[in-house]
Amino acid sequence: MIDKKQRFNRFLEKDLLKLLKSGYSGLILGPRQVGKTSLVEYFLNNFKNTHKYFLQNPKTRADLEKEPEKIIKEVEAMAKKPIVFVDEAQKAPEIFDAIQYLLDKKQAQFILTGSSARKLRRSGANLLPGRIKRYYLDPLLWGELGLIKENNIKKIAINNINKDCSFPLEDFLVFGSLPGIITLPKKEQEDFLKSYALIYLNEEIRAESLSRKIGAFSRFLELAAQESGTSPNYSKLSNEAGISTQTIKDYYQLLSDTLVVEIIEPFLKNARKRILASPKYYFFDLGVRNVLARWPLSKDTANVQKGVLFEHFVMLEIIRRVRALNKNYKINYWRTSGGAEVDCVIDFGSEVIPIEIKSGDNARLSDLKGLKNFLEEYSSIAKTGYVITTGERKQKLSKNIIALPWNCL
Repeated sequence: MIDKKQRFNRFLEKDLLKLLKSGYSGLILGPRQVGKTSLVEYFLNNFKNTHKYFLQNPKTRADLEKEPEKIIKEVEAMAKKPIVFVDEAQKAPEIFDAIQYLLDKKQAQFILTGSSARKLRRSGANLLPGRIKRYYLDPLLWGELGLIKENNIKKIAINNINKDCSFPLEDFLVFGSLPGIITLPKKEQEDFLKSYALIYLNEEIRAESLSRKIGAFSRFLELAAQESGTSPNYSKLSNEAGISTQTIKDYYQLLSDTLVVEIIEPFLKNARKRILASPKYYFFDLGVRNVLARWPLSKDTANVQKGVLFEHFVMLEIIRRVRALNKNYKINYWRTSGGAEVDCVIDFGSEVIPIEIKSGDNARLSDLKGLKNFLEEYSSIAKTGYVITTGERKQKLSKNIIALPWNCL
């Protein structure tokens, strides 16, 4: 049983500490409840001259919206150059010009957090280009949960930085890996996730002035969660949700802008085909996906939906790991008109690695038509393909296909 007060070390800590010690400023983006506030507050305990603005507080937010220059006055009143923490900065985009002024005058160092780029972009906020370094914080990675047994793909290798949390795989498939969920007793985990979904819904309804459309948006959210991991049929969703196809697309963009879904584009060398092909959408956390899809948070869901959930589990780890390593690798999927498919293609530029994800303990070559086709078609840049399984041992299935247990990725 994990201690409820346990703090997880995060991969971002090393970069953040380096940033603060070097005197630079940063913006940490990430969905709600991934630990942005906790991480920054933990670090600021090691620095003496700090000032904090929590924009979840309606009064603080209203004061800064009404008088953005207030932040300048307060910083200028400080004797030494402070580190200023602004939490949920997108809630008051009016202050970004004031922040730029203080950065240009070298009067303060800023750490900003945000869970939505949408309001900033739509309000025309000054996003401080060239003045602030951007980071991203995800739910807990396998290395932050102590789950990694071995690294086999060197370019995305990452080490454990915490002890094994001792959670069974099925718990991650059902409840996800938000920091808050990991430390909760099981009887409280469902309430936590339902509360998260309700807060998200209410926040975005208010932010987007969708009050009259709450029924349609709620229905879309449920359907989108059920379709997570697929290339959704917009026309089908339009019919089921009772809203236009364009509104469906707009709502998906809202989910992307608020960091609730990951968009995975198809792997195509032909630019025209790539533009016309449909992306896949993965919800950022399995627990959030399951509660929004109204799936029971139980072992039954882990069993009935195992293939879908396990694919999500592995795909989310690859996406998060590439971000944690601060690499520009592209993550795609591949599908032919004939139906051959590869779940994940990691594009390193001059080399690609195709990865198929199977929820069984063993993988058979006869089930890997898509992977074999990909390796043949892209033999000049794809030398080895992998199958990620729930098994316990590595297997060499052919001269260029290796099966790996998930915790040996």
